[in-house]
Amino acid sequence: MIGSIPSAVWLGKAKYDIDVREHGSKNAGATNTFRVLGKKPGIVVLSIDIAKGFIAAFLPFIFGVGDWDWESDTLMNVKLVCALLAFTGHVLPVFASFKGGKGVATSLGVIFAVHPSAAGICLASFLIVFIVTKFVSLGAIAASFSFPLSLLLYFKITSPWLTAFSLVLAAAVIYAHRKNIRRLFKGEENRMNLFKK
Repeated sequence: MIGSIPSAVWLGKAKYDIDVREHGSKNAGATNTFRVLGKKPGIVVLSIDIAKGFIAAFLPFIFGVGDWDWESDTLMNVKLVCALLAFTGHVLPVFASFKGGKGVATSLGVIFAVHPSAAGICLASFLIVFIVTKFVSLGAIAASFSFPLSLLLYFKITSPWLTAFSLVLAAAVIYAHRKNIRRLFKGEENRMNLFKK
């Protein structure tokens, strides 16, 4: 339910009388909000989408699952379930006719709740690729790859559930960008410059 909060749709309709799903890429996510409504509403949507992913995945700790033991396997496994549900809710929101975003911002939120250090690497990967290429989609894909790779190669994670979660989340985000990938290969993908007025 938290993941299903369609921040882009609600903000666009309430303040601008615009359904972002009818403009731009027709996607109910932060990137399309930036393009259709501008920087300020884009930042608001981005912040909400990250926050809802983090809150949903952090709820098990708040409610004392695993007796508030941060290293508890039970806590981690329940957090992973909540994280996956939050991501699914964002992509298929029950409050917006199951037409949501691609889950990039919400994914970042859940990763911060599940493994903050890996989230930092994902964010850095996104920013580097995005700033260099100005392709949001390419940055998102790079960040998706960096999540399971950082867990396995850098943090040496041995949990099969966390490993499986990282692979599923990365695959889901990359699959959501399949049209963008085709446009990238054709040289038709749109660039975005956040520093341009």
